[in-house]
Amino acid sequence: MLPIPYFDGHCDTISECTHQGWSLAKAPGHLDFARLGQFQKAAQVFALFANAKKYPAGALWAECQKEHDVFLAELSKNAGAAAHCRNGAELDAAHAAGKVAAVLSIEGAELIDCDPEKLQTVAGWGVRLVTVTWNYKNALSGANVDATDEGLTDKGREFCREAARLGILPDVSHLSDPGFWDLAEMGLGPLVATHSDSRALCGHPRNLTDDMFKAIRDSGGVAGINLCDEFVGGAASLDDLIRHIDHFMDLGGEKTVSLGGDWDGCTLACRWRGVEDLPTLWQALEKRGYDRPLLEDIFWGNWRRVLA
Repeated sequence: MLPIPYFDGHCDTISECTHQGWSLAKAPGHLDFARLGQFQKAAQVFALFANAKKYPAGALWAECQKEHDVFLAELSKNAGAAAHCRNGAELDAAHAAGKVAAVLSIEGAELIDCDPEKLQTVAGWGVRLVTVTWNYKNALSGANVDATDEGLTDKGREFCREAARLGILPDVSHLSDPGFWDLAEMGLGPLVATHSDSRALCGHPRNLTDDMFKAIRDSGGVAGINLCDEFVGGAASLDDLIRHIDHFMDLGGEKTVSLGGDWDGCTLACRWRGVEDLPTLWQALEKRGYDRPLLEDIFWGNWRRVLA
């Protein structure tokens, strides 16, 4: 067993299970329950995701339900290894039982037709996070690479208020800059960027500006470090990845920085194969002087607090 914890805010593995026939017991991609089970304790946020451009109008909600059915089937088949967790108490219970904690999210509100009423349905599924947009503008807001100057619409504000009321955190990763600030100004609770890096180090619009990170920090939220090579810097080394963490730490991010690997949704930085390589990050940070309590927060505690 690896003597470190693991709590990660984003993977696209359920989509791969749905369309490639993968099993979460042992999968060919970046993670599976066999590898996650090697950590001292492990929790993974699994996103339901579909590229809206590849589906006809009106088909995304059916796709979302299909992927949810796959998530439930995989958890049922692997009940001895993993448990669906909706809150901190269930996370702790899964750990006590020696199981991987599986948390559910939705990447792109278009998967539920940007419908505030459907939020009640997915809240019943146990969804804890919803990414307001993916890469494309939707009825709620502009996105990071499409309609980038457009913020939250009136419907977007209504949607985010209802999500917060239901205990679902609106996720700002992929959101336009104006949309980010509109949501921040609403003061609905902790701001969460499940998988985003530092724009000061890599200028991609998917990354967070320093002011955005500070707003997340001040809200009591978290920012998950994204392992996508493109967002770390391209042809990125472990040192490049660590620079993003160091930079956020320089901004007071001890209780904010967390993990958000974007597993099975990208080409990984550092030439990593998957979650089995993550301990090299812990070891490198330890050598840089990060003490055990700080590493515990980055690798577990910050996500655990926000999803209490």
